[in-house]
Amino acid sequence: MVRQYYDLPPLTALAGFEALARHLSFKLAASELNVTSGEISRQIKAIEDELGVPLFVRPGTGVMLTSAGKDLYSVLASSLSRASNVVRTIKRGGRFRHVTIASTDAFASMWLIPRMPRFWSQHGDITVDHVISDSSRDYQRDEVELCIRYGFGSWPDERAELLFGDVIYPVCGPSFAQEHSDATAKCLPELPLLHVERIQAGWAGWDEVLRRARLPHGPLRGHRFSKFFVALQAAQADQGVAVGWHRLVRTSVEEGKLVRITDLELDALGGYYLTWNDNRTLSPGAEGLREWLRKISAEELNA
Repeated sequence: MVRQYYDLPPLTALAGFEALARHLSFKLAASELNVTSGEISRQIKAIEDELGVPLFVRPGTGVMLTSAGKDLYSVLASSLSRASNVVRTIKRGGRFRHVTIASTDAFASMWLIPRMPRFWSQHGDITVDHVISDSSRDYQRDEVELCIRYGFGSWPDERAELLFGDVIYPVCGPSFAQEHSDATAKCLPELPLLHVERIQAGWAGWDEVLRRARLPHGPLRGHRFSKFFVALQAAQADQGVAVGWHRLVRTSVEEGKLVRITDLELDALGGYYLTWNDNRTLSPGAEGLREWLRKISAEELNA
């Protein structure tokens, strides 16, 4: 039996542990495995009893992994992911390579996806699945091999490689820019501003932009959005001024859909990083996509 040879807890219990560690929710783990929350709880208790250490702590109504739980989840998720890649390859007859990459909605829609046709033309044998989410928890899904994150280059158990930095500046629609052609940076707090709820650590909103530019202001006017792309659509429709991230809005500015307003420009404090699990061997498909991302990023930096 597998249990005797590898000295592991029952595989059914390990599956329950992996699902709970990934979701940190008994309800979601039970739903995924089509069992009851009570069954998941019994599986976890059986493993903890066998190991003699707790794998989860239960502050309040939620659950969190202990240090031992994190160690077990890291190796288990990596092993299951590699097995999943092998199964996919076998099902496809070895003809295709596969990779899943995660990124935010803004980065995917405004940078990555528009460039993917160039990747397909060079790597038609690699199938790419996209996990597009502003929740970092989705980046920890077992099928995700590569992530593109904005931040400061440090994430637990992740190897991070800087692709490029960025600069930020105000942008608006052409008619709005013409109507406010004499606006200066000092005028910005008085204009209708388009706010985006913070979607990542280091993502600068108007409060931070104005503070870094040393522009005093009171309560700010404008509208709030949960998606950066939607805020830019509002800017294109002359509804106000958005914070433009150069790497994401450059094409729209070049095409005249968006216009830079005032001479304000700031260096972004973070950068865009390509990351992958430090405890995991990348599949051939992931290695191919990683090399292409390195190449295209270097080309754009040198352009």
